[in-house]
Amino acid sequence: MARRRRGQPIDGWVVIDKPGGMTSTQVVTEVRRLLDAAKAGHAGTLDPIATGVLPIALGSATKTIPHLSERRKAYWFQLRWGEERTTDDREGTVTATSPVRPSDEQIQAVLPRFTGEIQQIPPNFSAVKVDGERAYDLARNQVPLDLTPRTVTVHRIALTARPDADHAEFEVECGTGTYMRSLARDLARALGSAGHVAALRRLRVGPFDAAAAIPLDKLRTLGHSPPPIAPVETVLDDIPALAVTGDEASRLRSGQSIALLRRADIDRLGAVADGAELCVMADGRAVALARRDGATVRPVRILNAIS
Repeated sequence: MARRRRGQPIDGWVVIDKPGGMTSTQVVTEVRRLLDAAKAGHAGTLDPIATGVLPIALGSATKTIPHLSERRKAYWFQLRWGEERTTDDREGTVTATSPVRPSDEQIQAVLPRFTGEIQQIPPNFSAVKVDGERAYDLARNQVPLDLTPRTVTVHRIALTARPDADHAEFEVECGTGTYMRSLARDLARALGSAGHVAALRRLRVGPFDAAAAIPLDKLRTLGHSPPPIAPVETVLDDIPALAVTGDEASRLRSGQSIALLRRADIDRLGAVADGAELCVMADGRAVALARRDGATVRPVRILNAIS
């Protein structure tokens, strides 16, 4: 019996403007089907209520997901004052209320406390693992949770709008692992109120921003016209690149190290520090992630973008 075809070998990144009401996994599944891609995955889960930038890795780009996941992200969210909810967003049930509606001046005064390295307790309805189980599964079963605070980095938080007394809008630039729902909850508490996320949109992940994102509805209408697909190495723009020959690329893709012993070869490494990570390139495409070990380049992760 003939083997079932599992899709086309597409390598690269397609950036989706995720619609609300879908999980990130559902979006990946649909994109993979629409593009007939053999392999796909996403970098950074978005809550179902959230919209915005969802980078989807295709083929060998899935091997660079951990690298993109560590990059800086940007969000916009709307905070609803006066109600704290089980999920820390509008989909949960109300657990506490407050009549306090802070002024703009009061909000501005506490924002420095939420900038830099801060301690943050993840929402109970999150993917954090507790004794091998997801917190959201335990929370749905009403198991009491006492999640451990974790250190996250907020590079910038700014109050951008006050549509009315009950709402405030913020933009945030942050590092990996930062929950906007926790930020909204804790910000409200710090102001003597209660609060939750009423709306959430991701504006940027690493090199990908909203301007580069294609709405899922538009992708559905493209038919056989492929969407813009960014090269695998797009997410590796923050690490040094090393150009290699075809023979060197073949060795690296076979898992072998290459020795750069001649002066001309060593010059290719330039100012790359010993032990530093490299993006190895051949013919303008990524071959592997590697590390410098003296005059030797050792492959760490092979990117099958070159035949």
